[in-house]
Amino acid sequence: MAGLDSSSPLPTDIVVHQQSKVLELAFSDGARFRIPFELMRVCSPSAEVQGHGPGQEVLQTGKRDVQIVAVQQVGHYALQPLFSDGHESGLFTWAYLYQLGRDQDQLMRDYEARLAAAGLDRDAPMPEKGSGHGCSSH
Repeated sequence: MAGLDSSSPLPTDIVVHQQSKVLELAFSDGARFRIPFELMRVCSPSAEVQGHGPGQEVLQTGKRDVQIVAVQQVGHYALQPLFSDGHESGLFTWAYLYQLGRDQDQLMRDYEARLAAAGLDRDAPMPEKGSGHGCSSH
């Protein structure tokens, strides 16, 4: 099945914490992560955020208070959250969620650096036709 790596840890527990705005995940290798909703939203693997090719990422702003209002499991390989701003097209594979959890401090620093380079802050409203860079850790 595409997107599955049999050596990747699988989630054993998934909890959406509305009040603290984090997705808590436990994995089969013993790792536990608390991933902020904001990081998930700004690093969404969707084309809306990542663009349709290299260099076409859209810098997300104004997502500090975003909530996950619903989450759906997609097959045995991913979650599809519905965010309070209406975004719902990102499929977060187990491997991607593991990467977000493991690398969240660096991803957040990178995101804040991209914001600073664009002269924006985390709470700036999204521009009509945004440009800039999304969340990539490649």
